[in-house]
Amino acid sequence: MPISTRRSRPDGRATRWAGQHERRRAEFVDAALAAIAEHGPEVSTEQIAQQAGVARTRLYKHFGSASDLQRAVSQRVTELLTEEFAPVWHPQGSPMRMITMAVETHLRWLTEHTHLYRYLLRCSPVAETTGTGSFTNIKTTLGRHLTRLFTEYLLAFELDPSPAETTAFGLVGYVESAGTRWLDNPAGISREALVEQLTGAIWTILDHVLRSGGVELDPHRSLPLPDDLTRNGCGDAARQS
Repeated sequence: MPISTRRSRPDGRATRWAGQHERRRAEFVDAALAAIAEHGPEVSTEQIAQQAGVARTRLYKHFGSASDLQRAVSQRVTELLTEEFAPVWHPQGSPMRMITMAVETHLRWLTEHTHLYRYLLRCSPVAETTGTGSFTNIKTTLGRHLTRLFTEYLLAFELDPSPAETTAFGLVGYVESAGTRWLDNPAGISREALVEQLTGAIWTILDHVLRSGGVELDPHRSLPLPDDLTRNGCGDAARQS
């Protein structure tokens, strides 16, 4: 009996269902974000379902559990926060201006989305058991972006790039920890004053890394992008200054 070589066609119904499923998940995540903003970090699944205009059981047709929904919310926030930080990943201006922009962006997000931030922190035990979700993967995403940026600058200055990752993740943790404490206890410190304080401390750390390799930069002087430094030989000049 001859064997048919005709390929089976994809099931159109399955494709449509998959697309509809993802759209509904996205809609429920949007509803969760709105419910968190309204009800705070202690928001219940029932309140999220009410925001979405469905019964709670309908949510669980698209999310395997409350933890699954929390991970989906965390993933969406990671995407939104990465977009918020877009100017930071393509820096312009002086080192102090670059650092200030990054810190301002982070603290502004914390103050404008305090309920959401506390919700993600509240869900941290979920992340500890799975290694994903909550605020953990957000910090990881920010740390990886900064690692790439620091690595490019260190290489442009012909320095050892190995400190890039520990420095990047350490700074993300420093700003996040300081920002959290400030939210809990402002102690009369304005957001602007905190930005200035953190910016100065971060520059001290970065300056130490650079000086260890013989590079001295004016923190208030415009710093070219890594590719421009390499192309124009500016890295060598900074190293000799």
